[in-house]
Amino acid sequence: MPSLFTRIIDGELPGRFVWKDELAVAFLTINPISPGHTLVVPREEVDHWVDMSPALTTHVMDVARRVARGIAHGFPCAKVGVMIAGLEVPHTHVHLLPIVSLGQMSFDQADPDPDPAALDAAAGTLRASLRELGYAQVSE
Repeated sequence: MPSLFTRIIDGELPGRFVWKDELAVAFLTINPISPGHTLVVPREEVDHWVDMSPALTTHVMDVARRVARGIAHGFPCAKVGVMIAGLEVPHTHVHLLPIVSLGQMSFDQADPDPDPAALDAAAGTLRASLRELGYAQVSE
């Protein structure tokens, strides 16, 4: 059975994509810790990030770095935090979120019912930032 993320990638479930390429995608989480909280996900279903091939790991982290630059460009923050937890969905995903303090790196602070308009606006802000930075893989 395909993972939740594979179903999003395949278009079976909606997603607010900001990046798509042949190996990875990035989309906003539906339970953001802060506006701009984005997931970078390999298209290949790999449950634990340590089981990705070295080439796929390199690619996913390069996409994460690029998307993080877009987040830093578009959202007020001191840093862009990165987490790979992998407990919620059995498909590797890298969390990127704009932060001003380490205390913001807690899933306890995730919004369980965010305003869809706010998520759409955050996705638009991030897409615009990525375009301004010259990335061609920006997704609508």
